[in-house]
Amino acid sequence: MIDLNSDLGEGYGAWTMGDDDALLGIVSSANIACGFHAGDPQIMRRAAVTAARRGVTIGAHVAFPDLRGFGRRNLDLPPQEVTDDVLYQIGALDAIARAYGTRVSYIKPHGALYNRIAIDAELAAAVVAALKGFDPTLALLTLPDSAASAAAESAGIASVAEGFADRAYTPDGRLVSRREPGAVLTDPEFVAARAVRMATEHTVTAIDGTDIRIPVASLCVHGDSPGAVTLAQAVRTALHEAGVTVAAFSPPR
Repeated sequence: MIDLNSDLGEGYGAWTMGDDDALLGIVSSANIACGFHAGDPQIMRRAAVTAARRGVTIGAHVAFPDLRGFGRRNLDLPPQEVTDDVLYQIGALDAIARAYGTRVSYIKPHGALYNRIAIDAELAAAVVAALKGFDPTLALLTLPDSAASAAAESAGIASVAEGFADRAYTPDGRLVSRREPGAVLTDPEFVAARAVRMATEHTVTAIDGTDIRIPVASLCVHGDSPGAVTLAQAVRTALHEAGVTVAAFSPPR
């Protein structure tokens, strides 16, 4: 059994990104942007309502305040400011979700914030402080064996190890920078095969050809990747054919 998640609600105003409606028919968990890197109240509402209708678990996809850079620029912010920003984003999405009969069940940081807290213990603790302050029963979706997972464990927060079917890995188990060639994978057959191996063997081949162990409980297919719907469907079909059940790590609230 494994969770399949995707980053959704990443349009803004008149600008759309990805096909949320189609992806919400495939994934078991939806990381919904909370307005700091993408998303707005209307997009958040539509994504939350559709997710609730289809039994998809909702997570807050929190980020650095970076609309222009889509949350992929590393900002030098004080830890307390990061705590405040993350708390603000969780609260915004949860308020909308509650109004339509559902709840936020977990958080997943986005882009530069996600990568930063994998290695920065102080900032990881700042993100976990926001999560714990809002609701300590929420889970943190993050890279395995990272500063973020250690911070969560120290604070008594559940962390869920995440793998990326459509991203290349470095030999130390981190994600290859999107600035590097080959960082984003787009071939459905290749991505699906990687997903099955990650789910069943907990291993993945790094960019240098070495095999690394990644004990994951959730797999991500990015909603903004080229052909995201095709990729996600290929992954889900391949998992089913391999005898792997796709189910949310945290049931909808």
